[in-house]
Amino acid sequence: MTLHQLYVALFVGGLVLLASIIATRLATGLGLPSLLLFLGVGVFVGEDGIGLSFDDAQLAQNLGTAALGIILVEGGLTTRFSDVRKVLAPAGVLATIGVGVSAVVTATCVHLLLGVDWQLALLLGAIVSSTDAAAVFSVLRVVPLPRRLGGLLEAESGFNDAPAVILVLLFSAVPLELDPIRIAATLVYQLGTGIVIGLTCGFLGAMLLRRIALPAAGLYPLATFGWGILAFAAGGAAEASAFVAAYLASVVLANSGLPHRSATKSFAEGSGWLAQIGLFVLLGLLVTPSQLVDDLVPAIVAGLVLLLVARPVSVIVSLTGFRVPLREQAFLSWAGLRGAVPIVLATYPIVEGVPGSGRLLNIVFILVVVFTLVQGPSLRFVAERLRLVTRDTTREIQVDAAPLDVLGAELLTMTLSPGSRLHNVTVLELQLPDPSVITLIIRAGRSFVPEPITRLQVGDELMIVTTTATRELAERRLRAVSRRGRLAYWFDEYGDPG
Repeated sequence: MTLHQLYVALFVGGLVLLASIIATRLATGLGLPSLLLFLGVGVFVGEDGIGLSFDDAQLAQNLGTAALGIILVEGGLTTRFSDVRKVLAPAGVLATIGVGVSAVVTATCVHLLLGVDWQLALLLGAIVSSTDAAAVFSVLRVVPLPRRLGGLLEAESGFNDAPAVILVLLFSAVPLELDPIRIAATLVYQLGTGIVIGLTCGFLGAMLLRRIALPAAGLYPLATFGWGILAFAAGGAAEASAFVAAYLASVVLANSGLPHRSATKSFAEGSGWLAQIGLFVLLGLLVTPSQLVDDLVPAIVAGLVLLLVARPVSVIVSLTGFRVPLREQAFLSWAGLRGAVPIVLATYPIVEGVPGSGRLLNIVFILVVVFTLVQGPSLRFVAERLRLVTRDTTREIQVDAAPLDVLGAELLTMTLSPGSRLHNVTVLELQLPDPSVITLIIRAGRSFVPEPITRLQVGDELMIVTTTATRELAERRLRAVSRRGRLAYWFDEYGDPG
């Protein structure tokens, strides 16, 4: 590559990156996972668009696996252990037994309905058996689910990639050998060793980073992120589950009280977005839309089986014995979005030379795009119909939080929507729990610091500083007054979520 060609490549790459970032904003507004527009950018640049040719499955697999590692590290570093601690057991069962049940049910139905041979059917079932964290949470950011349910989805999405990868690799053997003992032994070794490596790297990294004074604050996010990548590489080198190792190490690091948590989280989120954009654009390049027509019907049939049969059965089987209400199980069944992981996994059998595996990539691509369009925008509606959130709850308060390292506090933001009974309530009457305080109000484009007698108005955007310990009490008070006004407690309204 000449220097001029390098500049051209960087220019095109910069345009693709900026277009993808703009697409992220558009997707968020429409309630769609960003992956769809990223894939669209890749398809536009590809053979049927601008004309860039790319068909190297091995390179796509390698780069895709590395990008998934970065995404899982980012997911772990942004996970609060308090949100997932109580749901680790059901999430673990969903991520293991649930993946197996989903794969077997999907494979059986695809074999019987479409006449696909058993190896390709099993591969398809394994490829689409895991939910995708990036796809799920790009939509769930705008659906204020109860913390327990959101934590269950988050933990499942972080853990279930590993079993799916293991099954795909086992089913990609030529010739296929279904030895139950070998499959079980492989699963136990890879998951068990991945867990040990992840926890070891996480605790060791946390211990060292607490004791080493780095010369620049910007090095702490790099060092923390580096430990997550180290766990990912160590897991892979040991032929264990690199995905489990990376996610667990990152969760441990994120919840160990390390310095510069806010900067680390921001760096991880930026790295995760960059990996997602690169991965989805790459996968969009790999697929040629003109070759997808013949596989449209099989993809839709397989997707319907997965959505209406395999996923619900796997949720019911996995959560038997856990006290998970049926309406939450129904939402879990519908919220099982697929994203980049299945498309990356579809390259594995191609690289291994499984006969007919090229068709799987087309089927999986269509399935992901079509059913993300169906499921993504409907998640809010389904959550409301199942009474997991109410329409008032989704309108009255939408809170985003960012930890403030120096104060050990959190910054909350919310906007007063029409119908909220916070309207005309004074700051003093709001009676937020000490030491919570409204630090700034943005009204009609003008920012000002409120006084105790300042009355809140519809359309106001509030910035509230509170401590981690009192955040939940502050949110409950805001919900209570938003629902019943300044005398909410007189009406036994205490702002319970949902």
